[in-house]
Amino acid sequence: MGGALTRYRVIAWIVGVALAVLVLIGMPLKYLFDEPIVVAVVGTAHGWLYLLYLAATFDLGRRVDWPLKRMLLVMLAGTVPFVSFVAERKVTRELTAARPRTPEPAVL
Repeated sequence: MGGALTRYRVIAWIVGVALAVLVLIGMPLKYLFDEPIVVAVVGTAHGWLYLLYLAATFDLGRRVDWPLKRMLLVMLAGTVPFVSFVAERKVTRELTAARPRTPEPAVL
Protein backbone atom coordinates (compact mmCIF):
# COMPACT_ATOMS: atom_id res chain seq x y z
CA MET A 1 0.00 0.00 0.00
CA GLY A 2 2.91 2.37 0.62
CA GLY A 3 3.74 2.78 -3.06
CA ALA A 4 0.10 3.24 -4.03
CA LEU A 5 -0.37 5.88 -1.35
CA THR A 6 2.74 7.74 -2.47
CA ARG A 7 1.62 7.69 -6.11
CA TYR A 8 -1.81 8.94 -5.09
CA ARG A 9 -0.37 11.74 -2.95
CA VAL A 10 1.98 12.97 -5.69
CA ILE A 11 -0.64 13.01 -8.43
CA ALA A 12 -3.24 14.57 -6.12
CA TRP A 13 -0.92 17.51 -5.51
CA ILE A 14 0.00 17.85 -9.17
CA VAL A 15 -3.65 17.78 -10.25
CA GLY A 16 -4.57 20.22 -7.49
CA VAL A 17 -1.87 22.71 -8.49
CA ALA A 18 -2.77 22.41 -12.18
CA LEU A 19 -6.44 23.03 -11.43
CA ALA A 20 -5.62 26.00 -9.18
CA VAL A 21 -3.44 27.53 -11.93
CA LEU A 22 -6.18 26.92 -14.46
CA VAL A 23 -8.90 28.54 -12.33
CA LEU A 24 -6.93 31.33 -10.65
CA ILE A 25 -4.66 32.36 -13.53
CA GLY A 26 -5.87 30.82 -16.76
CA MET A 27 -9.56 31.67 -16.55
CA PRO A 28 -9.07 35.34 -15.62
CA LEU A 29 -6.51 35.72 -18.40
CA LYS A 30 -8.87 34.15 -20.90
CA TYR A 31 -12.04 36.00 -19.96
CA LEU A 32 -10.70 39.34 -18.75
CA PHE A 33 -7.71 39.83 -21.05
CA ASP A 34 -8.59 37.61 -24.02
CA GLU A 35 -5.43 35.49 -23.56
CA PRO A 36 -6.50 31.82 -23.85
CA ILE A 37 -3.00 30.25 -23.97
CA VAL A 38 -2.84 29.30 -20.26
CA VAL A 39 -6.27 27.66 -20.42
CA ALA A 40 -5.28 25.79 -23.58
CA VAL A 41 -2.01 24.47 -22.18
CA VAL A 42 -2.84 23.94 -18.51
CA GLY A 43 -6.38 22.76 -19.24
CA THR A 44 -5.09 20.05 -21.55
CA ALA A 45 -2.38 19.06 -19.08
CA HIS A 46 -4.90 18.94 -16.24
CA GLY A 47 -7.16 16.68 -18.30
CA TRP A 48 -4.40 14.16 -18.95
CA LEU A 49 -3.11 14.37 -15.38
CA TYR A 50 -6.63 13.85 -14.07
CA LEU A 51 -6.70 10.50 -15.87
CA LEU A 52 -3.56 9.52 -13.96
CA TYR A 53 -5.23 10.74 -10.76
CA LEU A 54 -8.22 8.50 -11.47
CA ALA A 55 -5.94 5.51 -12.04
CA ALA A 56 -3.93 6.19 -8.87
CA THR A 57 -7.09 6.64 -6.82
CA PHE A 58 -8.59 3.44 -8.20
CA ASP A 59 -5.39 1.53 -7.46
CA LEU A 60 -5.22 2.84 -3.89
CA GLY A 61 -8.93 2.28 -3.28
CA ARG A 62 -8.70 -1.28 -4.54
CA ARG A 63 -5.71 -2.03 -2.31
CA VAL A 64 -7.36 -0.69 0.85
CA ASP A 65 -10.85 -2.04 0.00
CA TRP A 66 -12.72 1.25 -0.16
CA PRO A 67 -16.41 1.02 -0.98
CA LEU A 68 -17.32 2.30 -4.43
CA LYS A 69 -18.93 5.46 -3.04
CA ARG A 70 -15.76 6.43 -1.17
CA MET A 71 -13.61 5.79 -4.21
CA LEU A 72 -15.86 7.93 -6.42
CA LEU A 73 -15.87 10.80 -3.92
CA VAL A 74 -12.08 10.82 -3.76
CA MET A 75 -11.94 10.68 -7.56
CA LEU A 76 -14.27 13.68 -7.81
CA ALA A 77 -11.98 15.66 -5.51
CA GLY A 78 -9.71 16.32 -8.50
CA THR A 79 -12.44 18.30 -10.25
CA VAL A 80 -13.06 20.97 -7.59
CA PRO A 81 -10.33 23.54 -6.92
CA PHE A 82 -8.41 22.89 -3.69
CA VAL A 83 -10.51 19.85 -2.72
CA SER A 84 -7.82 17.44 -3.94
CA PHE A 85 -5.50 18.87 -1.27
CA VAL A 86 -8.09 18.29 1.44
CA ALA A 87 -8.90 14.79 0.21
CA GLU A 88 -5.21 13.87 -0.04
CA ARG A 89 -4.57 14.99 3.52
CA LYS A 90 -7.60 13.13 4.87
CA VAL A 91 -6.77 9.92 3.00
CA THR A 92 -3.12 10.07 4.10
CA ARG A 93 -4.00 10.59 7.75
CA GLU A 94 -6.55 7.81 7.69
CA LEU A 95 -4.32 5.27 6.00
CA THR A 96 -1.15 6.04 7.93
CA ALA A 97 -3.04 5.85 11.23
CA ALA A 98 -4.46 2.46 10.28
CA ARG A 99 -1.08 1.07 9.19
CA PRO A 100 0.71 -0.92 11.90
CA ARG A 101 4.08 0.52 12.82
CA THR A 102 7.12 -1.72 12.56
CA PRO A 103 9.73 -1.20 15.23
CA GLU A 104 12.98 0.29 14.07
CA PRO A 105 16.08 -1.84 14.55
CA ALA A 106 18.18 -0.99 17.58
CA VAL A 107 21.44 0.79 16.86
CA LEU A 108 24.38 -0.53 18.83
